[in-house]
Order: sequence, then C-alpha cells, then structure tokens
Amino acid sequence: MSNKRIVEVGGVSIGNGKITVQSMTNTKTSDIDATIEQILKLEKAGCELVRSSVPDEESAIALKEIIKNIHIPMIADIHFSHKLALMSADAGVHKIRINPGNIGGVDKAKYLADYLKERKIALRIGVNGGSLDAKYKGMPLAQAMCNSALEYVSVLEKCNFYDIVISAKSSDVKTMVDAYRLIDKACDYPLHLGVTEAGIYHTGLVKSAVGIGTLLLDGIGDTVRVSLSDDPVKEVEAAKDILKACGKYDKPYCEIISCPTCARTNISVKELAEQVEKLCEGIEKPLKVAVMGCVVNGIGESQGANLGVAGGKDKSAIFVDGKYVCNVSNEDILPTLKKYILEYQIKK
Repeated sequence: MSNKRIVEVGGVSIGNGKITVQSMTNTKTSDIDATIEQILKLEKAGCELVRSSVPDEESAIALKEIIKNIHIPMIADIHFSHKLALMSADAGVHKIRINPGNIGGVDKAKYLADYLKERKIALRIGVNGGSLDAKYKGMPLAQAMCNSALEYVSVLEKCNFYDIVISAKSSDVKTMVDAYRLIDKACDYPLHLGVTEAGIYHTGLVKSAVGIGTLLLDGIGDTVRVSLSDDPVKEVEAAKDILKACGKYDKPYCEIISCPTCARTNISVKELAEQVEKLCEGIEKPLKVAVMGCVVNGIGESQGANLGVAGGKDKSAIFVDGKYVCNVSNEDILPTLKKYILEYQIKK
C-alpha cells in the first residue's frame, strides 16, 4: 500500500519510502560492555536500528548505559512482562517490540500504550506464526497472523496510539509473504519484514532473500531484519545485499557482475572478480564492473556496466560504458581495471 503512515524511531523515519536496515544483538543485554561493542560493530556495517532482548530487570536497567554509548536508535524486545516494557521506556529506548499474544492482556496493553504515547516511543506489533492465540486455531495461518495483528492495532487505536509498526513473521516463506500481503491491503501502518528462525547463514540467507525480496519487489515493506543463526553483522550485510538486488538500496555502491563460466572461459573469473571486489571496497560512488570469461559474455551481456573485461586466450578486451577501448595481456587485467576504476571515480 502506498502513502504509509510515517513512524519516527529516534530520528529514523519508517514508512517514508526508504527501507531501513536493522539487526538484533545476541549478547546478554545485561552485559553492557559486550552489547555496546556488538552494536558499534553493527553501526560500522551499516545497521540503522538495533534491537536487544529484555528478559529481566537487569537487562532493562542496562539499556540506559548502552543507549548512552551508541549512535543508532535502540529497540527493546519484550515478552510476557509489560513491566519490563515500562522499565525499557524509562531507560530511553526509542521503540518497543511486543508480541500481542504474550504481553499480559488488553488492560496492560492499554496502560503500556498510554505510557509510550506520553514519551513519544513507537511500538512494533510482532506477530509470529508459532505464537498465536488459540482462538485462531483452524484458520489459515497467514490470515490468522493478519487478524491477530489487526486486532491488536484496533486496541491501540482505541487508545489514540498510532506510532505503530507491524511484523508478521513465519519460518515458512510462503506463509510470511501471504501474511504481509494481507496486512498491507488492510492498513497503512509501516511493515517490518523478516523470515523468523530462518536458520544458519546459507539457508537463512536464501529464505530471507526469497521472502523479503518478493515483498520488496511488490512494493511492500519499510524496514527489514534478516534473521540468521550467526554473527549479527552478517544479518546487516545480507539485508543490504537483498536491498541492492531489489533496487531498493538508497546509497551509492560498487556492484561486481561476473559470468558463471563454461568451456569458453579463458580467464580465472572467480579469482579476478574477488580481486576486483576488493579493489572497489570503500567506493562511495555508483559503479558497476563486469568480469566476463569470454567475448560471448563480454560487452553484449554486460552493457549496463561502467567498465569491465571480456576474457581471451592470451589477451582480454577492456570496455568502458559499453564500448571497447583496448586489449591487454591477461597478466595486466587487474592493474588495468584498477587504473580505469580510479579514473572513473575521478570523472564522476
């Protein structure tokens, strides 16, 4: 749905058309130093919002010191205890994430809504496929997740609380996609996308790319978190890669495209592409470099590239903006590309 409501989270706008990247710490939140250290690494990787679980009062108290030492908005992840949500709000968090099914009833939810509204703290309604109210039993899971989220939205709206972000995560990609599509049609609140419990790195990346990517290409989604059983920094990197693949990444970057190789290949495409990628690290201007194994996959199949190489047996062709410029010995491919990359950045 277009024309989303805009929800402010510590100076970061959600719902304004820009897709924000977030992650979640996996340290003990009560371990202040370890949590700060991890968040600073996430910031460096490009994380724009960070969430930490608050399982106990010690963790809620720790948030105040953590927030003092980081530079991105903090979100408190709350289960079962509205008291911990109140403590997190007092600690200065910028958003609270709760699951409607385990916060402790409508009265506590209303009290929490009033508390957050007074302090201008946003709220994410986080519905998960594995923790729905028993009354939804027998209903198609995606519809049940949608209904559960909207039911809780109505409770908050009755409290005149509208700083709401919604998520409807499932470990099943199709269910997750279906649920978000239903919610997107039913309301105008911004949506937090993610496949929950996606798995270890490779499996989780594939499932997240399919689920999150499908929705982004539909024009659905306002903030994303890739859930991986791995270093949270990899979640941020994966999220950025998904946004790039969907054309939703809003910062300039260098993209390396390369062919899958075949019997026509005359150069070491994988090794060369990796070397070029390293050359391009830190580039903050838009640049697309193509590494192609032969003339068949050369200029013709990489016309969108700013510069690149088409491999030959002894010499390879260098092209710039879709036009052939010269042949170089295969030993000179990398230094030649380096020269053109530097020139291209200066020119732009």
